[in-house]
Amino acid sequence: MLALLLVALRPTGTVAEAPDLRSSEDAAAGLRAALEQGIDAAVARLGVSDGFQKNPRITIPLPPALQKVERGLRMLGRGADADALKLAINRAAESAVADARPLLKQALGSMTVEDANAILSGADDAGTQYFRRTTGTSLTEKFKPMVASAIAKLKVSALYTQYAGEAAALGLLKNEDAKLDDYLTDQALAGLYTVMADEERAIRNDPMGQANSLIRKAFGARQR
Repeated sequence: MLALLLVALRPTGTVAEAPDLRSSEDAAAGLRAALEQGIDAAVARLGVSDGFQKNPRITIPLPPALQKVERGLRMLGRGADADALKLAINRAAESAVADARPLLKQALGSMTVEDANAILSGADDAGTQYFRRTTGTSLTEKFKPMVASAIAKLKVSALYTQYAGEAAALGLLKNEDAKLDDYLTDQALAGLYTVMADEERAIRNDPMGQANSLIRKAFGARQR
């Protein structure tokens, strides 16, 4: 598909030569700008109060180890405890995401022209998937302290410990509890990637409606 990039018809109906994005950095720059735009959109949507909590696609449930516990305690009239913990978990994710913008953008630096051209001819979320695949491990390591800080600030650990302790006393929870920091980091990043992919699809569907000229050039050429 990249062979068709920037091809235009002459008035006579013959095909005119056009610059090849593979021989320049325009594709990489345009794609990087699109992913940066996706990051900005994700942080703007998720890094605010109720960004996770009231978005049914990405709201974070209790860790799997506690979901059976949740059902049991609700039957015992302890649903308010579960609701409080779920709210606190989502608030922690919102707080961590709000501080993550520079970290996420820094992770884009290793993208090459070859990577960008492959992504431009890929699926409608290929850029986000590339970003997730190539930076996911390092980003998780750097993002986890932000999540831990948000957990501490919002006193999520205290709620979790209380909830898990009561569940254990009732015989509903085994010792292999989910690690809250790891779980919340994974869930928060998954929400970010979801919203970034939404933004990437919107750009691909309407490249000429984008303000950034590099984005218009890279993605607009692909549609011709």
